[in-house]
Amino acid sequence: MAERDLAVAILAAGKGTRMRSQLPKVLHKLGSLSLIERLLRTVLTLKPQRCLVIVGYGQEQVRRALQEYPVEFVEQAQQLGTGHAVQQLLPVLEDFQGDLLVVNGDVPLLRAETLQALLERHRQVQPDVTLLSAQVADPYGYGRVFCDAQQRILELVEERDCTPAQRQNRRINSGVYCFHWPALARVLPRLGRNNAQQEYYLTEAVKLLDTAIALDAEDAREIVGINDRRQLAQAYQILQDRLKEAWMEAGVTFVDPDSVSLEETVELAPDVVIEPQTHLRGVCRIGPRTRLGPGSWIESSTIGSDCHILYSVVSHSQIGDRVWVGPYAHVRPHSQIGDGCRIGNFVEIKNAQIGSHTNAAHLAYLGDAKLGSQVNIGAGTIIANYDGQQKHLTEIGDRSKTGANSVLVAPLKVGSDVTIAAGSTIPARYPVPDDCLVIARAYPVVKPGWRPGSAAAGRPQPLPTGSLRVYPLRLLPGQDLKQELERFAR
Repeated sequence: MAERDLAVAILAAGKGTRMRSQLPKVLHKLGSLSLIERLLRTVLTLKPQRCLVIVGYGQEQVRRALQEYPVEFVEQAQQLGTGHAVQQLLPVLEDFQGDLLVVNGDVPLLRAETLQALLERHRQVQPDVTLLSAQVADPYGYGRVFCDAQQRILELVEERDCTPAQRQNRRINSGVYCFHWPALARVLPRLGRNNAQQEYYLTEAVKLLDTAIALDAEDAREIVGINDRRQLAQAYQILQDRLKEAWMEAGVTFVDPDSVSLEETVELAPDVVIEPQTHLRGVCRIGPRTRLGPGSWIESSTIGSDCHILYSVVSHSQIGDRVWVGPYAHVRPHSQIGDGCRIGNFVEIKNAQIGSHTNAAHLAYLGDAKLGSQVNIGAGTIIANYDGQQKHLTEIGDRSKTGANSVLVAPLKVGSDVTIAAGSTIPARYPVPDDCLVIARAYPVVKPGWRPGSAAAGRPQPLPTGSLRVYPLRLLPGQDLKQELERFAR
């Protein structure tokens, strides 16, 4: 096999009129990446010496989108067809003697293995051009490729120029070519526009070359081009099918695959179960035997083993092992939940560290907080973390408990083994020592003429006498908490 330098040209100058968008077609998203980014990441696996992106419509947007990639941009000021686009490379590749891989920027599902096979076939046979073709059930919209028994190309005809008989041919042109550049450079100036669209077709260059062969792709879905929103949706479905088929082969269960979506950056351990209507985005790591869903959204998060995330949202967070989340919980960014926790119905957590075996079973908000282990958060507990200007931290020690409808006003530090009585509001910076019971009962205070931002509003007011009391409480073996609370009340 003759080893020659490789250059890649991606045709990305078109507007994509049928997309009905101001965004250049190649910048439309397929999953988390644009069409051209998906293609570019694939062709870069071939390690080409040069990667050229031919830009035209919306080129400033395309240049910005690809500024972190190792590419060169070549301008096609007028979009006069694929042949005209490649003609722009004549001065750029003037001294190049290797092979040129030409790919349309709207073919995002190509596999690296397919392009590698095309390149190897081209180097083995050494024709002037090797074209990637495919046999499809419905060839409508694609140019046709006519070959002999040795896969030598006899004729290429665009769809709009085909006769009725030629349209019966099911071998289509993918628009992916591997040329020997010196041979292509000699015929490019000879291209004409004698066709229905009055454009310079790259297929005419193939006809002018001495030797041309075709190689059929094993999976025709790879060469699907994106020209409108319907085809974009179809391509997304193909991408999802690929991912889910691969994970099922690796030991992951999808209860209803068609209702689930995920991205390539997701990693699933064996025996993970994905329930219907569950979606995974970003860089996610899911541990073994974890069950996600139904109806859950997981984004850029790590979830341990033996967890269950039910009808809930988890975003940019870390969850340990044996954790139950939901239903209808919201774990917001920068949260860390330890092993064996329960984050239950309608609980919202934000920027919080939750120690192991801590429970917030229902109806709570825990924001900007650090909770120890074996803490129990009663229903309706709210951490008031925002003072109108900035967020503050609340810390709760190990084994402490909050009663129903408690409010903890940050900044606040609650010790270990503390019980906060139901309905208590603990003011900011109030010291709550270890091993005690806290009972807070507010008295109504009326301030005539008060307005936000007024001088009166800015002055801290002392608490009414008797509104907050702290009682040391230690339960001995055999003592009942309810009885002790009644004794204190008396």
